Amino acid sequence: MMNTAIVYSPKCLDHNSGRGHPESPRRLQVIMDGIKQIGLLEQKNCALINPEPASIENLETVHSSKYVKYVKQLSESGGGVIDEETETVVSRESFEVARLAAGGTLQAINKVMTRDFRNGFVLTRPPGHHAGPDYGLGFCIFNNVAIGAKHLLNDFGFDRVLILDIDSHNGNGTQQIFYNTKRVLYISLHEDPTEFPETGFSDETGQGEGVGYTVNVPFPFGTSDAVYWKAVKTIAAPIISQFKPQFILVSAGFDGHYRDAVGELSLSSQIYPMIFQAVLELANNLCKGRIVAVLEGGYCLSVLRKVVPAVVSQMAGNRIELHGKTPLLDSNTQNQAEKILKTVRRIQSSFWKL
Repeated sequence: MMNTAIVYSPKCLDHNSGRGHPESPRRLQVIMDGIKQIGLLEQKNCALINPEPASIENLETVHSSKYVKYVKQLSESGGGVIDEETETVVSRESFEVARLAAGGTLQAINKVMTRDFRNGFVLTRPPGHHAGPDYGLGFCIFNNVAIGAKHLLNDFGFDRVLILDIDSHNGNGTQQIFYNTKRVLYISLHEDPTEFPETGFSDETGQGEGVGYTVNVPFPFGTSDAVYWKAVKTIAAPIISQFKPQFILVSAGFDGHYRDAVGELSLSSQIYPMIFQAVLELANNLCKGRIVAVLEGGYCLSVLRKVVPAVVSQMAGNRIELHGKTPLLDSNTQNQAEKILKTVRRIQSSFWKL
């Protein structure tokens, strides 16, 4: 069994968001350049997997048939805008590329479930976690991670799937899709969602049988490594350990980096391998190492070139040391962030031992 399946296709470059759009094909190109630069594909513990498109039936496990048809028809007619406020667009190639993004996630899960690989990282675009049942938003068309989670529930019969979202923004679509179920634990660590996407506040904990299975940690703008890491260790990790997931999915966004112009957090390059190391250890202890990460946000090309290959390499068992600036947290932001962690712990203590 090999360690890591790297799911990627040059066809994912064909989704055209428009000139100057932050969600550009260059995102994947620089990641692949970085992977080649460190010689990851020449090693015997990982391999490149070409994705296959998700079926319409796969898409409709999460999205309404009306929405899927709308995206297909819009794409076939030459493209257009599906959400003007967040500059979410569809080009002529986008429907098929978005099917590849979802299908690549399913493929990575299958490779892990058949034990061909220990884990997987899906390098794809467009991202997915803002896409809801009948809408696209925030550069996202289909919700790749949610489609993957439904696959685990429906086709493998799992009852406990974890989605850990480390993108700078709350995954409103993912949260909505699983808000009423206890079979999926959704944990999101993100910036203040007041401006966007207006979901992900600490008191949003689920509904019905899903109460307690949505965990939101909304950090103030400018939050840096120390408080973020404290949330991982004192909130996310203990809840994950109690939930005992059978499979872990990671919405892997890198726009929390201090150099990213889209996100408003101030994380360093070094925090991402720390997060993934913690998740890998949880997966090894709880679910036989079964973890698939799917690329979400992250728009600073120089950061993506170094940080994503380092994370993928770590999943493959080869740790790469990252260096760089660690932004300091001003005292006001520090106090706000600590209050938020206290509030989240108080709220979640109704459901979990913290």
